Amino acid sequence: MATTTTTAVTTTPTPDGAGTPAIRRRQRLLFLRNAKAMTGLVIIGVFAVLAVIGPWIAPMDPDALSSDVLSPPSAAHWLGTDHLGKDILSQIMVGTRGVMIVGFTAGILATVIGVLVGVTAGYIGGAGDEALSALSNVFLVIPQLPLIIVIAGQLPSAGGLTVAAVIAVTGWAWGARVLRAQTLSLRRRDFVEAARANGERTWRILTAEILPNLTAIIAAGFVGTVTFAVISQITLAFIGVTSVSDWNWGTILFWAQQNQALARGAWWWFAPAGLCIALLGMGLTLVNFGIDEFVNPRLRSTGLHARELRRRGIRPRIGFTPVVHEAEEGRR
Repeated sequence: MATTTTTAVTTTPTPDGAGTPAIRRRQRLLFLRNAKAMTGLVIIGVFAVLAVIGPWIAPMDPDALSSDVLSPPSAAHWLGTDHLGKDILSQIMVGTRGVMIVGFTAGILATVIGVLVGVTAGYIGGAGDEALSALSNVFLVIPQLPLIIVIAGQLPSAGGLTVAAVIAVTGWAWGARVLRAQTLSLRRRDFVEAARANGERTWRILTAEILPNLTAIIAAGFVGTVTFAVISQITLAFIGVTSVSDWNWGTILFWAQQNQALARGAWWWFAPAGLCIALLGMGLTLVNFGIDEFVNPRLRSTGLHARELRRRGIRPRIGFTPVVHEAEEGRR
């Protein structure tokens, strides 16, 4: 009967950075070497650049009328026009800025609040931990999207920053809970106890000893919040809750739906905006997958040796952890 042999055993570095310098160096480069993460970063980078320069390079004013009413893509209008002759490509270029500003503003604010509350609660313990945990539990059960709809409906002039602030205020609790749990597991580690015994200040222990070990988790929470913020803003614009005069991808879909673009066969009116939403969502998801492979030791080991596994005809599966000799690691 045929048997399968495992190559050898290697040591997986612990969260506090144990392991040889070569292994630590390889792990720092793993995220950038990950094909999923790099593809996602490229997609997000393209949209970020478009958000900065889009209004300047747009072929025309997105509100400018023309005689080419409901015209399909052509040399004059690369993505066609709407029912008033407005250029769809210009609307998408100008609207990208609003989508990116809301998404990343909400992600940054929610991440900062979650880090402050979660790490502080996990490290100080006692009554402070109980109070901050209770605060997190309160915000954890607040329905985000209905609250955003109510606030945006009561503030007709509410812009993207208002929506981002509401998403951040209501969206930090889950990340704070995860960070608190991880901080509880780190605060009694030997390297933290050694820093405390050496008389290090609390802020120094938090910033230099604990936060570096939470980087991947913080990044994953940030990406998740950005994704939710982008979807929320587009949803609010599509249902007409926010101002329909401020261009973003949801506004384009709102006007297309209001004027029955699908029934008229004007696919160019809604398809480009939908494709942009799908691409940005895919980019954020791929980055999240890359972070997950960096955090999870099993996925990290598979990612490090993906090419070698493919060369040997081995298919990784759930529960599979490929390992190699440290001597073989050194030859690479």
